[in-house]
Amino acid sequence: MSHLIVLAFDGADEAAKVREAIRQQQKQGLVALDDAAIVSRDAEGRVHVRNEVSRATMIGTGVGALLGLLLGNFFFPLTSMALGALGGAGVGALTGLGVDGGFVKEVKDSLKPDSSALFLIVRDADESAALALLRNYHGRVLQTTLDSETEENLRRALGDVDEGR
Repeated sequence: MSHLIVLAFDGADEAAKVREAIRQQQKQGLVALDDAAIVSRDAEGRVHVRNEVSRATMIGTGVGALLGLLLGNFFFPLTSMALGALGGAGVGALTGLGVDGGFVKEVKDSLKPDSSALFLIVRDADESAALALLRNYHGRVLQTTLDSETEENLRRALGDVDEGR
């Protein structure tokens, strides 16, 4: 089961720095992501969104291309693979593994100037390695689908601990 984790940071490029650090953990096999997106608001208030291609879209595109190749050759031999890939991308988007666009907009609208947010859909992770990495950054947990103990560990790692909680 994949988990949604949304983290907010002061600094327009802080989420990108955290994403790059997580990318290094991916290369080491310590974390597996289904999707990631970075939303930032620069000091002038301009919003920037960088959404990575989701695993669901890639799978859907591949399946659609294969089906287009196999079935479409009978009807549209020259364009079957391209049409299949386009249809597959739509199927991938419907599988629900990607970050919801409406929620991204909600977070984007709530960002103050010179801040950023990182959206992650985590398929698998070495929790101790991920928490050790995140201790190098200061941020806030906006939303997760993690169990309460893991979420609290994440909050502590980011310095997002409120004594009143």
